[in-house]
Amino acid sequence: MRTIKSKVFSPAIRIIVLMIITTGVAYPLLVTAVGQTVLPSQSNGSQVILNGKVVGSELISQNYNSTKFFHSRNSTDSGSGVDPDITPANALSQIPGISNSTGIPANALRTLVELDIERNKETNALVFAPDYVRVLNINVELVNQYPEVYTQEITPKGGN
Repeated sequence: MRTIKSKVFSPAIRIIVLMIITTGVAYPLLVTAVGQTVLPSQSNGSQVILNGKVVGSELISQNYNSTKFFHSRNSTDSGSGVDPDITPANALSQIPGISNSTGIPANALRTLVELDIERNKETNALVFAPDYVRVLNINVELVNQYPEVYTQEITPKGGN
């Protein structure tokens, strides 16, 4: 009786082990390898790098505590609360506050917003794509163009 059970269950156990190895190990490794080769930026989370440091992801909203930066939508205004972009009207409405906090002329901030909108239109390559502003991208551009204004924000804590 014992040999009959082992003969019946033995193929089933082998199939289960084979499926675990195939779907639990081999397939994820294959997908990771293909993703890293074909789409390395996306596979690593679309990281944005500033001065050699990862400062965020193009795909997820960042929190900014300083009034010197553009801010993403409130979680009540966004379905997920992690949208990385805002409407042009939202970005334009933030310009006076940022200008007051930084001393950067409002016209320069408006130009940065408009350039970001145009870049996003080109990226989408769709005639009817909605206009939007990538908050992280525009904030990184502010730091790059006005490093003297953002020295405190980009200097690591502890002065290193």
